[in-house]
Amino acid sequence: MSRGFRLSSLLRARQAQEDVAKGAVARASRAKEAARRAAAAGETALHDTALPMTGSALALVAAISAQRATAAGLAAARQAVLDSEQHHVDANAELAVAASRRRTVERLAERHTENLQRADLAAEQRAIDEIASRFRAEGETA
Repeated sequence: MSRGFRLSSLLRARQAQEDVAKGAVARASRAKEAARRAAAAGETALHDTALPMTGSALALVAAISAQRATAAGLAAARQAVLDSEQHHVDANAELAVAASRRRTVERLAERHTENLQRADLAAEQRAIDEIASRFRAEGETA
């Protein structure tokens, strides 16, 4: 039985893939929080705009246009929140897959180690049995 685990490079690759997936989850989480903050700022900006009660019709039209632009920005920010939340969910799913793949190879490595230990114990037992049989044989001839 070979002593080295032949899939050790695959295990390192799986661990690296999981690390990359963890980084993607962290980035997605930061992006999601940034999108939420931007949406909250857009909501505040929209609530803070008010139409002028006095002034010209041109000023009223400009205020309505500004309010509509702010509302459009808020809608875009809310969509960005939804997109970032979905991206976060997708990144978490990719992390789960990467962790599962890594764990599969780890289980193979554990089995490999257990097999090596069993082989070592069997070899030791054979050596002990050989010594015992020689000892008995010498005792019978004496």
